[in-house]
Amino acid sequence: MKNPHLVPAALTCVLLAAASSTLAAEAGDAAAGKGKNAMCVGCHGIPGYRTVFPDVYHVPKLGGQHAAYIVKALQEYKSGNRSHPSMRAIAAGLSDKDMADLAAYYASDATKSAAK
Repeated sequence: MKNPHLVPAALTCVLLAAASSTLAAEAGDAAAGKGKNAMCVGCHGIPGYRTVFPDVYHVPKLGGQHAAYIVKALQEYKSGNRSHPSMRAIAAGLSDKDMADLAAYYASDATKSAAK
């Protein structure tokens, strides 16, 4: 027989994880993120840029992405759940606050208009 408490408990964990990512992204400071993006802009600031190590990757545009998505992606690179070596190394040095600030900056209207 299945445990009737297992499904609600698992659902609660998923919802809490999603909420914590959203809260971390909402707490970000876009102005602070602009000052922290030096490691990002070298690749993500070049339209159409592709990396060649270890394979050819299309580098995504960050401006206009949802903040929660950026935080989640950075957390996954840091934990090793995403495997790009350069991104993993960069994310390893970021705090949760750094991730939230960068996410707030790239999600802001300033980056959307700057990319035109």
